[in-house]
Amino acid sequence: MSIEVKVPVLPESVSDATIATWHKKAGEAVKRDENLVDLETDKVVLEVPSPVDGVLKEIKFQSGDTVTSQQVIAVIEEGAAAAAPAPAAAAPAASAPAAAPAAPKAAAAGNADLSPAGLRVATEQNIDASKVAGTGRDGRVTKEDLLNVGKGGSAPAAAAPAAKPTPGSRPEERVPMTRMRARIAERLMQSKNSIAMLTSFNEVNLAEVVKMRKALGESFEKANGVKLGFMSFFVKAAAEALKRHPLVNASVDGNDIVYHGYQDISIAVSTDKGLVTPVLRDVQDMSFADVERGIVDYAKKARDGKLGLDDLQGGTFTITNGGTFGSLLSTPIVNPPQSAILGMHAIKERAIVENGQVIAAPMMYLALSYDHRIIDGKDAVLFLVDIKNQLENPQRMLLGI
Repeated sequence: MSIEVKVPVLPESVSDATIATWHKKAGEAVKRDENLVDLETDKVVLEVPSPVDGVLKEIKFQSGDTVTSQQVIAVIEEGAAAAAPAPAAAAPAASAPAAAPAAPKAAAAGNADLSPAGLRVATEQNIDASKVAGTGRDGRVTKEDLLNVGKGGSAPAAAAPAAKPTPGSRPEERVPMTRMRARIAERLMQSKNSIAMLTSFNEVNLAEVVKMRKALGESFEKANGVKLGFMSFFVKAAAEALKRHPLVNASVDGNDIVYHGYQDISIAVSTDKGLVTPVLRDVQDMSFADVERGIVDYAKKARDGKLGLDDLQGGTFTITNGGTFGSLLSTPIVNPPQSAILGMHAIKERAIVENGQVIAAPMMYLALSYDHRIIDGKDAVLFLVDIKNQLENPQRMLLGI
């Protein structure tokens, strides 16, 4: 019985997808729930699993082709068995003894720069990644490159090292944007061109947060199975401040202002393919442990390329942390249709004056970029001050004041 493999139902915000990588060839056996192909959308890479056991009878679209929701991309013959390979020619009677097989996992030394998923494939299939030309950013070898090599596929062998540029030469390389990178560029330009954006700044003394993490971090981890990080303090402080400053949690829809009675906070996460913003939903009802678990889960999904479209839909406010890369100050760009985004930065020990005394304190600059069409400067400043007050007195957010 022939079974059609279709593109998953795409949300209204995603009109089509691009065939990224086929993991099976026509004529190969497939198992139920085994990944057949990766589809790249504007936001995430989707895996399309086999619905049945059988043989991949036909592939209707090749890598690089554009497909739409529910379009048939392959046909599987259910229950069929793959054709047996042609028998090898008989070896001469006096053939030399076969060479001893290579020791398993001997190629591990060449696989140091792989992702965890890529390293697993390289180790299981004994592939030396240093001999594979990568198709990822900066020539990195991806999991898909290794899977293709393991199946005798199309990932080429690594080319010989390029000759060093001669003095006075001006080498260039032209690489097309990935679909996700092109979409990010489009949305950033849309934000800059359609929003009256302004940024306000403040600074926060994180001494009390540092003290609380030091005093309670070990007990928190034992009780909840997750570490107490800085991000949960900022997420919970933002949720409390958004309740008191609903304009910052609102969005513009034509000539209407939509006020959201919940706090769905997007957390910016950097991946090899670009910046994504998975959403923590109903943060107003979440505990610190819930927030930390949600962040850990999204970070793992992002690293493994497992974020789904539902993870990225919606969001009423965004937090981005450039401090993880050493940024001291920045002006983050609002993610439409949201009306504001909070930028965190590096924590630096700085001299400040407290009660007439000069002391060293862990300080961070905060930035709030906002849509000036609906948020006035006063609202933005009061919102930032609210977050500052909560972080400098963490017990306030526990009491909701």
